[in-house]
Amino acid sequence: MNTNLYKRSRLMYILEAAIEYLISILVAGTYLATITKELGISDTLTGIISSFISLGCVFQLFAMLIKRGNTKRTVLILSVLNQLLFMSLYIVPLSDGAKNVKTALFIIIILLAYFFYNIAHPKKIDWFMSLVDNEKRGIFTAKKEMVSLIAGMGFSFAMGAIVDHYKAIGDIRTAFIIGAIVIFVLMLLHTVTMLLTVQKPNDHISLSKKIDLASILKDKNILRITIVFVLWHIATYCATPYYGTYQIEELGFSQVFVAVLSVIYAVARVSFSFVWGKYADKQSFAKMLRLCFAVAAIGFFINTFCVPDNGKIFFTMYYVCYAIAMGGINSALINLCYDYVAEEKRADALAISLAVAGVFGFLSTLAVSPLVTYIQSNQNTFLGMNIYAQQVLSAISFIITVITIFYVSVSLVKIKKISSK
Repeated sequence: MNTNLYKRSRLMYILEAAIEYLISILVAGTYLATITKELGISDTLTGIISSFISLGCVFQLFAMLIKRGNTKRTVLILSVLNQLLFMSLYIVPLSDGAKNVKTALFIIIILLAYFFYNIAHPKKIDWFMSLVDNEKRGIFTAKKEMVSLIAGMGFSFAMGAIVDHYKAIGDIRTAFIIGAIVIFVLMLLHTVTMLLTVQKPNDHISLSKKIDLASILKDKNILRITIVFVLWHIATYCATPYYGTYQIEELGFSQVFVAVLSVIYAVARVSFSFVWGKYADKQSFAKMLRLCFAVAAIGFFINTFCVPDNGKIFFTMYYVCYAIAMGGINSALINLCYDYVAEEKRADALAISLAVAGVFGFLSTLAVSPLVTYIQSNQNTFLGMNIYAQQVLSAISFIITVITIFYVSVSLVKIKKISSK
């Protein structure tokens, strides 16, 4: 196949990831919290809804049923469905009906949206990453993240200013209409990038070859990788689903300040993405992941002391640490499958790891939700101390992240990588 087509496809991959990132901004964090607040949904339920991102990973198991030859068409269809449902989240608050009905509809839509997203995700990653040279995966991933984050900076400012403006004049409904339109336009652009991306022929892997699920479950390297995914999801979903409401409620951040945080986040993440990428290409993604987790742990520790009086400073410090860490974590977790799993098992290994981790992530959010309700119902008091629920959750995430660092050191750092063709 023409090498120019591969070059164009890699460019499309970068653009596809950037557009998908912009859509994700509008359906998470403070934007999601703004919608749920309009619907009258509590902080506890908002946190649980936010964790649907994690629960949705269970649906990645369905990706194992997608045949290699059908990958592009299937991923395209599922992506369009996913993004149309995301657009619908902004329409629900505009509809007539009882509060309970709209809340139920909102939950059904977001769950379906992540259902379609997660079925497509492993195969899409396998499709796009097959177009990247194994020796350049670290640097390529860094470039891809850089473009996404730079695009996200301006996008967050623009959308944040729109939401704040209409909220200030008491017309939040118009902001929701604009949000829905923006997602629809981004969906069209996202679809074009995927149409222009070629699917690499599987010359050395038979399309009819079926991978035995038992062999995947018995693979010790896949088990090790899955445990890392699980631990990180537990650490993340104990606290981060509750940060959205914390920012706009207790800490009192405006959407514009949240946009400023997004810029700071992007600058910090971009600045370290290339550093992490070069380090991973020279050393290993396991070693890079260990360092990233250490920075994330520092961030959670800082957020343990974040209160309204110091919120803008301490939450910013946490966010910078989290940004630096995430500059390598997502890419490292995916690339563990490329370092330690046989090629024909990679997509399925990623699906299983994300699915199992997703369950644990969602259960983690559910497990801490009574704690959030208890602390808030007791006027932010816990064990005789005046403390916010999110501070306690940050402390829990810190402890679990430290445990994850030790596990990576023991289980993966010294394991020999599988050679790639």
